[in-house]
Amino acid sequence: MVNGMELNVKYRGLIATTEKVALIKKLIEEKPNISRWALSKKLCIEWNWRQPNGCLRDMVCRSFLLRIEEAGYIKLPPRKMPSPFVRKKPSQVHIDQTPIHAPLANIKPLSIRQVRRTPEEKLYNGLVEQFHYLGYCQPVGEHLKYVIFSNQRPIACFAFSSAPRHIGCRDKFIGWPAPIRKKNIHLIAYNTRFLILDWVHVPYLASHLLSCMAQLLPRDWQRIYNHPVYFLETFVDTERFNGTCYKASNWLHLGKTTGLGKNSHTKKPNRSIKAVWGYPLCKNFRSLLQNA
Repeated sequence: MVNGMELNVKYRGLIATTEKVALIKKLIEEKPNISRWALSKKLCIEWNWRQPNGCLRDMVCRSFLLRIEEAGYIKLPPRKMPSPFVRKKPSQVHIDQTPIHAPLANIKPLSIRQVRRTPEEKLYNGLVEQFHYLGYCQPVGEHLKYVIFSNQRPIACFAFSSAPRHIGCRDKFIGWPAPIRKKNIHLIAYNTRFLILDWVHVPYLASHLLSCMAQLLPRDWQRIYNHPVYFLETFVDTERFNGTCYKASNWLHLGKTTGLGKNSHTKKPNRSIKAVWGYPLCKNFRSLLQNA
């Protein structure tokens, strides 16, 4: 279906066209006081922009509208509420930092809790902000957050989110063409944060937790987002880490990033080059990911 002439605005797989711009202008003219939230909801319904779990992609739509406005094609109504993308830094958390030096068996049983949209989410946010070298960054799209406890003490954190749209070495490893990748990219989860707290010194803990997450995450993703994931991936900054725990957990080294970033407009690297690691969650992951 043709939706008018394409314009030079793209965002997360969405492409602006003359027909889409005409509809946006029409809705604004009909209701000049419409909120951006309501406008994005109407557009998602009109264009059937939905996540795999059926929810509207209204947050993505609002960012798409901002891009179209920045390009000069539309004038959005004034904001009625502060932008949801401007967030306060997570509050500092105060926890027991007594060093833990012990064999893995001595700190079991471990409790791995999915904390997104729970009272413990603030604990995750604060720990990552304070103790992860990258700090906290609000995930976009589908995502889950985990805190791992030993004897009620937090010892580690994980986060997984929607996968980057294009990674050359990953896409070559899977062997999917661009149209199939766009259709099935939601079937991959991206490990955005992995933190073992500085005072926790337990041999083999990192690889053990990665193995646990490979079992737990697919079940949680299916339950919360109503679709499976068949592959996990992550980036490792080789200037800081060797990726030893991923290798020990049978993750596969797929190659390296280009260092260009998703919004780069040149062919010159603008960020550090990362090692790309992947973990198939089932033997037939390729056929499932390549399914048209």
